Amino acid sequence: MNVLLATWDTPFGLPPFATLKDDDFGPAFDGALARAKAAVWAIAGGPGTGFAEVIEALELADADLDRVAGVFYNLAGADSTEAREALMRALAPKMSAHSSEVTNNKALWAKIDALWQGREGLGLTAEQDRVLELYRQMFVRSGAALEGAEAERLTAVKARLAVLGTQFSQNLLADERSWFMEIGGADLAALPEFVQAAAKAAGEERGSGPVITLNRSLVVPFLQFSPNRALREKAYEAWVARGANGGETDNRGIAAEILALRAERAKLLGYADFAAYKLEPEMAKTPAAVRDLLMRVWEPARAKAVADAGVLEAMLKADGFAGPLEPWDWRYYSEKRRKAEHDLDEAALKPYLSLDAMLGAMFDCANRLFGLEFREIDGPFYHPDVRGWEVTRGGNHVAVFLGDYFARGSKRSGAWCSAMRSQKKLGGDQRPVVVNVCNFAKGDPCLLSYDDARTLFHEFGHALHQMLSDVTYGFISGTSVARDFVELPSQLYEHWLEVPSVLEAHARHHETGEPMPADMLQRLLAAATYDQGFATVEFVSSAMVDLEFHTGTPPADPMQRQAEVLEGLGMPRAIRMRHATPHFAHVFSGDGYSSGYYSYMWSEVMDADAFEAFEEAGDPFDPATAAKLERFILSAGGSEDAEALYLKFRGRMPGVEALLKGRGLLDVA
Repeated sequence: MNVLLATWDTPFGLPPFATLKDDDFGPAFDGALARAKAAVWAIAGGPGTGFAEVIEALELADADLDRVAGVFYNLAGADSTEAREALMRALAPKMSAHSSEVTNNKALWAKIDALWQGREGLGLTAEQDRVLELYRQMFVRSGAALEGAEAERLTAVKARLAVLGTQFSQNLLADERSWFMEIGGADLAALPEFVQAAAKAAGEERGSGPVITLNRSLVVPFLQFSPNRALREKAYEAWVARGANGGETDNRGIAAEILALRAERAKLLGYADFAAYKLEPEMAKTPAAVRDLLMRVWEPARAKAVADAGVLEAMLKADGFAGPLEPWDWRYYSEKRRKAEHDLDEAALKPYLSLDAMLGAMFDCANRLFGLEFREIDGPFYHPDVRGWEVTRGGNHVAVFLGDYFARGSKRSGAWCSAMRSQKKLGGDQRPVVVNVCNFAKGDPCLLSYDDARTLFHEFGHALHQMLSDVTYGFISGTSVARDFVELPSQLYEHWLEVPSVLEAHARHHETGEPMPADMLQRLLAAATYDQGFATVEFVSSAMVDLEFHTGTPPADPMQRQAEVLEGLGMPRAIRMRHATPHFAHVFSGDGYSSGYYSYMWSEVMDADAFEAFEEAGDPFDPATAAKLERFILSAGGSEDAEALYLKFRGRMPGVEALLKGRGLLDVA
């Protein structure tokens, strides 16, 4: 039997990485899809009409497919090969077709709708009622009520979108992989040791001397520290040109087609535009609510950024350049300004923020908040760089946590959390296997910037949402919540990195073991809101472009529409969007964050308020508040409406003030 479809006789039921080959995936998907289809047709055509015979049976129908996909898509993103990329392209229409076959099955839809109409007489638990509601919503939003040509067209649209999303991702990875800039001599020597080490490691991976690549953990520190303005411009322009270099990997035409197809999909389902369709089940509900939030933050952020630009341009001119300040200048002069105003030198800071030290801090916080314990375990895992831990509480197994932290050519950019296996109780108590993926520059040891450390904590917040999940049905497990709620646990967990006692205990010099000097720690925390005008403008501009792309008529030329939106906002010339359209993977690699990039900020309104609950209790590790956080947020998954869950935790919904305060923009507002 195929190794992926057989029982995994491995520690903790981990995937059989030691024997797994790329050739195993295709047949495994074929077998799993066949089993899933047979199960669905049996449910639709069988005599059963009750909740167990329909909804619970559907929950179990995709068990093999979920298991195979959980492994494959994790590997395809974190350690791609030509074979995996080819299979992703082949699978995109197949997986879309399977989804459409399920939601287009009229007999199945009739059973689900009948259950919904008669739900009050079924004696369902609150969780079952929620699962039924979400299944019905999924079917309706997938076009189950459509007939004839409209149903066929929607199926075709969804299949094409799946193909285009995969192509967008692979084009972006190809552009990131192909570009590099050799660096040596005085230009290399002018960089801090940690940047030199990262450039050398990147070159070794390519079989060359030191290079700058388009990996964020290398190109950003290069832009921060390189005094060579011409090289900064070259690296920056290559970085922002990903997906827009012409030829086979150009994503601009793909973006236009995706936007047109999304608009058509929304119209087929009876919505005014894709934004209206996408936002309906989210906390925000409407494009107007999203726009209102973003603009309330935009105005003070832009004012702060414009003021900061004036200071940085003066520094540029003092260095003998006529100006104006350009995007490739901002990080360099901002870093110099941070050192001058806060006496903070990232090169001096990083030795206290080794990856191992920050992992210790991350695990310690989880232990103090939720009683979790972490024991490192041996592989084999899917790549030699991956590390694993068994997570326990009170001696009981909770989860397996995998950390894949270093940049490499086979890994897509960014940082993310996913689950190879999600928690559920139906069909047996299934404990999760959760993966955090980052792109830190590899070193011996790996030294993090403070932003890197925040990323580490952020992704682990998502991991806690998966690991502490305590629901019966996989459909609502872990992070299966509204998109503008899913970032709450991740962004909230970042706050514990800012707790002085955490850094006092764990931020220790990687060579001497000495704690971070008290004055350095004080300066670090004092500078927490430094350059937030820049960071907020970068983000909000991207979120506004995403929203406007999906509101009204889709643009024939997304790049022109992008320019129009930015001009309307009054975008400062020395700042560009965090994610320009051709490499905006959040929005175009799939539907996940389409018309939903704003959700990070929507969640930030809640995470700022949620951490205030701990501050009001007088202890960042207050047991009672932590217990409420676990009960109503981290363990609940999608078992209730997101707003209802937050109200149970906090007692009220927050305003935008806590967010502005946290970003140092309240006085500007």
